[in-house]
Amino acid sequence: MHTAIKQNLAEVRSRIEQAARRSGRSADEIKLVAVTKTHPAGIIKEAIAAGATILGENKVQEAEGKIADIGREAAEWHLIGHLQSNKARKAVQLFDVIHSLDSVELAERLERICLEDGREHLSVFAHVDLAGEATKSGIAESELSELAALLRGCKCLKFDGLMILPPYFENPDDARPFFRRLREIRDELLKKNFFFRGKGELSMGMSLDFEIAIEEGATIVRVGTAIFGGRM
Repeated sequence: MHTAIKQNLAEVRSRIEQAARRSGRSADEIKLVAVTKTHPAGIIKEAIAAGATILGENKVQEAEGKIADIGREAAEWHLIGHLQSNKARKAVQLFDVIHSLDSVELAERLERICLEDGREHLSVFAHVDLAGEATKSGIAESELSELAALLRGCKCLKFDGLMILPPYFENPDDARPFFRRLREIRDELLKKNFFFRGKGELSMGMSLDFEIAIEEGATIVRVGTAIFGGRM
């Protein structure tokens, strides 16, 4: 095993713990998604051996080969990248959680596929676009209530949280207002009992800014580079 992966994983967990402590929270409240996009199956197996239990992939096609090699049951698989509607059926077959639900149309498609394929439950997060960046996907805050209402009526899709990908900043602290706003939106939805499991996950923060995200309430952080180094 590359001892670097084991050490990096331990270091990231330690940083999660420290950030949680700073914000008066328990590290047990925060899940770590090890982002394995662009990394080969051999490296991913090492991460699993080192204790990674949740893996995040960006692309359905890339994940398909890895999951076939590593095993569907070897870890919890999360889709964190944009989901094209023509890949929806494959995503339903491969993933435990989809972080990137960004439209009513995609929700309707995923629900229909789950019903057709006999998948009883699929956990989904709404990917919210708070910056309005043309290059990024995500649902506008103004359209979120329509999506939430649709999800409440779904039989198979379970609305479990929100996800954000803030703009890139040299100074990670500049992302703080985006994380804070997502938490506020989550709290508003929480009051109206929109979330399936009650609490409403907040998937926010990556290698550069996950500590800031935790201070602002993240319950799931998506960390790749800090564990695996640069992209392969």
